[in-house]
Parts: sequence; structure tokens; C-alpha cells
Amino acid sequence: MSDGTAVRLEPHEIALLGEGPRAAVTVAVVELYLRGLVEPDLPGTVRARVADAVEAGDAVRPPSPLAAAVHACLRTPAAPKSLVKDPGIRLAVAVMRIPLAEAGLLRPPLLGATRAARRHVRGLRHEHPLPASRHGLTDRERLLLVALRGEAALRLLMPRFALRAGLVRRAEVGGPDLPKHTPRGTGGVGRGVYHCGGGGGGGGGGD
Repeated sequence: MSDGTAVRLEPHEIALLGEGPRAAVTVAVVELYLRGLVEPDLPGTVRARVADAVEAGDAVRPPSPLAAAVHACLRTPAAPKSLVKDPGIRLAVAVMRIPLAEAGLLRPPLLGATRAARRHVRGLRHEHPLPASRHGLTDRERLLLVALRGEAALRLLMPRFALRAGLVRRAEVGGPDLPKHTPRGTGGVGRGVYHCGGGGGGGGGGD
């Protein structure tokens, strides 16, 4: 297969093709948040929630393999930007790349996005502009917007969580005009420098 239009891509795969591993991990963190499985913790960090929340989320539909790897890393608070360095998450990203390469969307030897992949992502961005409001969107639509629009989507869709979890810089969201939507969970404020390492973890929050 040589054209990405023939492949139904998941949001984290679209993020990988568009902006790389860190963007894919961001989508995975957001997926876990929408499922109620993670929350902000220490300033700028995120962690897994308690076992009953994990079981409730998994009972609906298992998370993507990448999200599962991120969740396993979040037993203690971790800064989202450090997650991409964790060995387990790096392995999950490597495994995720295999079918994308086989579909002609990643090229060897460094597995950068092919022209077909870039064209497909551009087409998706054109088809999915940022909405005027975050209300009325499905979780998949939210994930797709984060995959395609990055921080702009995070600021619109979940500004409090994005800020508290360290997904965006403090200067980019904040002040009295922040929307008051809260999907699931509660959590801390700020930024942190914690790393996942050999089995790290996270905390809770909501918009």
C-alpha cells in the first residue's frame, strides 16, 4: 500500500506522522484523560488514577497500545515531555511504526513521514478545522483535533488540564477567561521536571 488514504489511521498515528513521537504521546495522554484514567498531579506532571477508575475505563474499550504504555509509565508523577524518553513508551512507538511503514507512510531508514503521509495529514487538517466551541464533540473528535492541531486544540478543548499537566506553556492559557468545563477528574496546577524512568506515574485534573 503506498497511499495513506487507504489506511484508517488512529489519532495517535496521525500525530506521529504529522509532528513525531512527542505529539503521539500527547494524544495518548489526552486519550487516558478522556477515559478518566489520568489526572494532573505535581506542577506540570500527570499520573495514573486509582484502580477503580482504570477498570471502569478498560471495561468500555481498551486504550490504544501506546496509551496503555503511557499509563503503565504513570504510576508516579511524570512530566509529559519526558514520557517519550521512557523505554517502554519508545518500544510502543517503534511497534506503532511497523504497520505505518508497511502501508508506505513511513520511509526507511529513519522512518520519517512519506509524501503520501504528509499529504494525507494536510488533507485531514483541511477537513477538520478548529470548531468554534468544544461542546458536542465526541472523544474521538477531540483526539483527532489534538492530533491535527496540537496546542491550539488543547487550549480550546481542555485548557485547565493541558496547563496543569504541562501539555502547554503557562503563557498560552490562563487568566480569568478560562472555560469551566470538567470532563473527569481533578488535579494540581503548574509545571514540573519529573521523569518516568523505570516505571513512573502521574495525577488528576479536569476542564
